[in-house]
Amino acid sequence: MNLQQAVSSVLSQYATFTGRARRSEYWFWVLATVIVSFVGAIIDGIIGIQIVQTLLLLATIVPNLAVGARRLHDTGRSGWLQLIGLIPIVGWIILIVWFAQDSHPDNEHGPNPKGRAAGPYGHPTSPAV
Repeated sequence: MNLQQAVSSVLSQYATFTGRARRSEYWFWVLATVIVSFVGAIIDGIIGIQIVQTLLLLATIVPNLAVGARRLHDTGRSGWLQLIGLIPIVGWIILIVWFAQDSHPDNEHGPNPKGRAAGPYGHPTSPAV
């Protein structure tokens, strides 16, 4: 999945908190929001009022939470665990570790988005001969 596909996928599932999101989808979305936020900060600096970044924050809060929940589902966790991010420093470190983990096999949130059967520890199994 590339940057454009990830942004398109997240925006098409704007408020979908069910299902799973691959690592690439989540991290490309994070990259896109950081880039757009940086551009918004430049525009705010030029016009002298912080309106663009505020509007961007309001526009992306729901898809940020939705893709975060789907990413946690992919690692076999509840989307509600995003609330751990409210704990200063430690919460964000835990979330980053979870978001960086590989996809787990099929679980209650749906099939593995990689489309491959996974063996122990989330690693793909070798194809049957």
